[in-house]
This record gives sequence, C-alpha cells and structure tokens, in this order.
Amino acid sequence: MEFGLTLFTSDRGIRPATAAAAAERAGFSAFYVPEHTHIPVRREAAHPGTGGAELPDERYRRTLDPWVSLAAASAVTTTIRLGTAVAIPVESDPITLAKTIASVDHLSDGRTVLGVGFAWNLDELADHDVPPARRRTMLREYLEAMRALWTQEEAEFHGEFVDFGPSWAWPKTARTPGPLTLVGGAGTEKNLKWIVRSADGWMTTPISTGIDESVRRLRELWAEAGREGAPYVVVLDGKPDPEKIAWYRDLGVDELVYGTPDRSEEEVLAYIERLAGKLGLQPQD
Repeated sequence: MEFGLTLFTSDRGIRPATAAAAAERAGFSAFYVPEHTHIPVRREAAHPGTGGAELPDERYRRTLDPWVSLAAASAVTTTIRLGTAVAIPVESDPITLAKTIASVDHLSDGRTVLGVGFAWNLDELADHDVPPARRRTMLREYLEAMRALWTQEEAEFHGEFVDFGPSWAWPKTARTPGPLTLVGGAGTEKNLKWIVRSADGWMTTPISTGIDESVRRLRELWAEAGREGAPYVVVLDGKPDPEKIAWYRDLGVDELVYGTPDRSEEEVLAYIERLAGKLGLQPQD
C-alpha cells in the first residue's frame, strides 16, 4: 500500500511545487490538488460536509488551477505521481482539456493521475452550462472523447455533448488509453457501476464511511463486467492510525492520502516531514 498527499491549493500559503517536492523527498508516492473554477456567492447546492451553504474552508474561493499547479510541480519532481482530487472536466472544453492533460503527462514523463468528480456544486456547474441531471453522461462523453484524442492517430468522436471529426492531436499520454482515472465520490451502487464502466478505480470522499462493503461490491461488479485486474482504490484518510492503516491494507486499499493544514510554508513542510515519519516512509536522497 502506498501513501499520497493532497494540498488544497490557494493563492496563499505554500505553493504546490514546493509541497510536491517536499512530499517526494519525504517518500510519498502521489501528490493531489483539487479544482473549482469559481464559487457562486449565492448557491442552492449544499456542501456535502456542512449540509448547507457554509463552506468548510475559505480556500474553496481561492483554488488554483489544478493543471497549472501540477505542471509547476512536475518541473521540480521526478518520481511522485501528480493527480487531481478531484478535477471537474465538464467545466472545461474537452479538446482543450485533453491537450492540457496530455501536455502535463508528457512533461512529467507519464506521472499524471486523473481524479474526476460529478461535482457537488450544481450552481458552479450551471455557470458552465452543464445540465445537472446529465452531468454523469456528459462526464462519460468527455472521458471517451479525450481518450480518443490520447490514443488515435486521427481521432474523432460523435456524442451528445462532444462532437468532432477526424483530428490530429499530440502529445499522446504515456499510459493507454489515458492517465489512471479515478472517480471521487460516495461508494453508492450507482457510482460503483459508473466506475466499472468508465474509470480505473475509486477515490473516497473525506467523509466516506462503510468503505469495506463498497470496496467488496466494486470488486464484484468489476469481475462481473469481465474487466481485467482489479479496480484501483484510494482512500482519503484523516489522521494516521496504525490499526486503521493495517485494516486498510488488509482490505486491499492501494493508496492512503492525507491532507495538509492551511498554515505557513514552514509549518506545512514540518507537517509533511512528521507525517512521513509516522507512516514509516523512507526519505529520498
């Protein structure tokens, strides 16, 4: 089982490149950042953590672009995987986004991980003209269209939300048919079936519970669908607890990811070092 780190990026505090480099030195295997293009001031959608319009973190208003952040991180790292937890592809043009992701993947020598979400903030989606009831279908089309651009010599795609004729697009991603794609969300039957059809694995939410049953069900659905191997499972954990970590390992979780505090650069760097020590990670030279 591997360990990752996630930074809620913002225009204050530690920069993602600095945090990613520190995470790599400390022995972490992956580094993740989130995405929000903007936060509408007046919203009807409730935050899943607070249950209302209140945001649990001011950084929601100040989030950096994830792919710019990961591109910066790629320039100062060599081994750590660079991913999103999570990105919202339907808020971008799919052809442009495919180019951006492939470019980061190329510049990082194939280290990108694409964590995607259906998005809780329906008001944010509305400003991008995303129909809430169709956002799952839209996301599926986006992924399929981007994979066509990432793999085909002359790519084309014809769907409800994405439509383009034979096209040239390079670079291609190092992994076929694209970066490891994880869906972040609750472990519901509906989500798990969506993952089996359209993704490579599941990323829990910070408030997910009862994940053992969800993991087992995901593997059942995976096998029933005739998919090779096993789904990749990432758990967003809270504080490191040896017994809980052992339980996750026995469950077959592939990766545990821990968040960083909203503090000064010096404090965050010290936290990363302490966390790595608690997890028993081996620092890189």
